Parts: sequence; C-alpha cells; structure tokens
Amino acid sequence: MQAIAKSDGAYIYDFEGNKYLDCHGNGVHAAGFNNDYVCEKVVEALRDKNTFTSRRYTNTNIVALAEKLIEVTPKELDRVSFCPGGSEAIELAVSLAKSYTRKWKTISFWDSYHGNGFQSASLGGERLFKQGLGPMVPGALHVEFPNYQNNAWGFTDPKRVDDEILRQMEILFEKEGDIACVVGEPISATPNMPTQYFWQKVKELCDRHGALLIFDEIIEGFGRTGKMFASEHYVTPDVLVLGKSLGGGLMPFAGIVTKEKFNVLETQSIGHYTHEKNGLCGAAGLATIEYIEQHQLVENSRKLGEFLMNGFKQMQQTYPMVGMVDGIGLHIGVEILSKSGSGVRGIDEAERIMYRCMERGLAFKLIEKSVVTLRPSLVITQQDAQFILDTIQEAIEHVMAEME
Repeated sequence: MQAIAKSDGAYIYDFEGNKYLDCHGNGVHAAGFNNDYVCEKVVEALRDKNTFTSRRYTNTNIVALAEKLIEVTPKELDRVSFCPGGSEAIELAVSLAKSYTRKWKTISFWDSYHGNGFQSASLGGERLFKQGLGPMVPGALHVEFPNYQNNAWGFTDPKRVDDEILRQMEILFEKEGDIACVVGEPISATPNMPTQYFWQKVKELCDRHGALLIFDEIIEGFGRTGKMFASEHYVTPDVLVLGKSLGGGLMPFAGIVTKEKFNVLETQSIGHYTHEKNGLCGAAGLATIEYIEQHQLVENSRKLGEFLMNGFKQMQQTYPMVGMVDGIGLHIGVEILSKSGSGVRGIDEAERIMYRCMERGLAFKLIEKSVVTLRPSLVITQQDAQFILDTIQEAIEHVMAEME
C-alpha cells in the first residue's frame, strides 16, 4: 500500500476498502485520525474567520492553547512559543539556549532524530539524515544513549551503562566548554527506557555547568507513555519541545514550553514564524488536549501499554526470534532476532513479519531494521490491543515456518 484513501480513529484505509490498525501514524494521532471533536473545533474557527494572525497580534485560540499547555505541563514551565513544525521547534529551543547561556555547543545522542533543519539535523545522531549535506552546524557533540541490552561496553548493569555515558558527558563539559544545552528524548524512539538515575544526573550536570536540559517530546508528549508527558517519569527539563499530536493530526503545529527566566524571545529576534499564531492550529491543539483529558486517554495508554508489554514478554519466553522488549505506555519496541538463534539482528525476519502483518491489517514501522516499533493511537481499545498481539504472534509463527 503506497497511498491511503482515508484515515479514521486508529485506522487507515486503502482504495480497495481494506483497513489497517496504524501503529505508526508519524506520531500525530494521539487523539485518533480526523477526530470528530477536533475537526468540529477547527471548522468552528474557520466559520469564525479566526485563522491567520500577523506576528504582532494574537488571537483567542492561540491564547487559550498557551494557557492550557501551562496548565498541563510541569508547574515550573510557564512560557510558551509556537511554530509550524517540530524541526522549527527544536531550532527554536536550541537558539533560546544558546542566546540565554551565551554558549554555542550542544550535546545530544547518537542514533537520535530531531528534525531536518541544519541545526536540528546536526543534533541528530543518524548518518542517514546528514549524507551529502557537507559540514553541519559546528559544536554539535554526541554521546551514546542508554541501552542496557546492547551497548559498546558489553555492560548489563544499568548503573554501569549510565555512569559510563555520564562520564563521557562530564568530559565534554570540562574539555570542550561553551556547552549551551543537552538535547534528548526522555525515552528514545526505538524505544530504550533510561533509568530515573540517568536523567537526574544529566540535569545535575547541566545545572552545574550552566547548560539547559531540553527534552524533545514531539513524539512522546500528550499521553504516549502513560503520563501526559514522558518527562514526568524523570525530571522537569528547562525546555519542553512539543509537536505532532499538538496539531491534532489535522494541522502542522509545534512549540516549546519553558521557564520565565529563560525567556529571551521577547527581546531578541528568535523565532518569528509566519504561522506561529494560526488560529486553526490553536483550535486543533486545544481540542486535542481537551479530548485526551475528557476520554482519559493517558490512562488508556498506561493500561493497554501494560497489557501489550505483558503479551510481548510472554512471546519473548516462547519464541527465540523475539529479543529485547522495551517501552512504556503505547510506545513499545520488540526486537526481532535471526532465526538462526545466534542472537544477531533478524533484519530479513523483521521485514517478513512486517509484511505479513500488513496482509492481516496491522501497520507499523521498523526501526534499526529489526525493531518492531508500536505507537498506535491512544484511542485503541482492548480488542485492538489483542489484535496487535495476535497478529504479530501469527506473523512470527508464519515466518518461522516459512524459513524452515
């Protein structure tokens, strides 16, 4: 399937009338695709002609969304700025950090992705998104992200892994200097779940060296991890970056939430995007958060996430092809290993499983070519969650038999 006919709730549909439970959705579908409530609020804004607003002004929808974000984010965060998309939001956050600290270097993580602007791509740790672009933004430094199953040192003790990465980070702070910020997703896209200890120590490092901690929650925000924001599992950052679901899956929209003391945007020309105060985007964002709250979707994410994790851990005990199982809420990764039993990544096996699942109505993305990554809409039901488990289990058994 290369084109879809429509999307609705947790599902996408092809032109032959087949439907697929979409466990990818580019992270925009927290409240479901084309959510009726969100659509109504956007249409209402259109009828009211509350749409484009020039930069020097604002409008009621944008003000209401900003106030709502301050209400639902950690209480220390009380200043909001909007922009058209996630890459711009990362650029805005890093520019703010550089301007506030008067430093110019950054620390981020290998194998991360933060967008396709030059600064955001420089932060990212994937070669794929930099190939052929020549020199990137200077001062973009990288360290490993915590991976307790597969790391360069062969450590299995989480604290040893954390301490090694923290040691690398400390060296960069001391030897490089001029570090404005550390940028990372609280939980990686794979996903890998760091310990609380890790992020607490990173925040301490930032505070000690006068750098800001920026959390990229463009994917993980708005209930994905069983809390409204993934940072609630760890520490409150200095800057929280939001996007994707902020536009309700209808409008491209993103933004940052930060602390008053870091607010340099009023005095310096940072940001200033043409559609930063688009009333349609404000309506979509506010309606999305309201829907998530009214329908207890954060709790649904937590509950069904536990159900799915238990199911995949049972598969891990049953099928040698199932390797690492990690994640939280509706943000889950299942590693596929080679059928040979050698413990190596099962790249061919994972691809076969993915296409078998597609044939049976389940769509998802592979990360690192062998990790089944599941991020369904938060509106899924218990029946949908069981369908995910049953379909992947059948696909594993099918591929095992096929490769005999």
